[in-house]
Amino acid sequence: MKDSEHPLFRPLWRRVAVVAVCVIWSIIEFATGTPFWGVIALGFAGYGVWQFFYLYKPIEDKPPVKPTE
Repeated sequence: MKDSEHPLFRPLWRRVAVVAVCVIWSIIEFATGTPFWGVIALGFAGYGVWQFFYLYKPIEDKPPVKPTE
């Protein structure tokens, strides 16, 4: 998740999916009695929210430039 500007993360649903997986992972860890790993997964989710929603700046798609003759 270090490169949040990677083209893979352009669609919103992918960014939401990454954060949702981390939150679900955290819930599973807390439910099974391993709070240490739950906190780690929750930290990943928080970092994902920070990178993918707070700091994320979408790249503007520019139309191709037509060559002049």
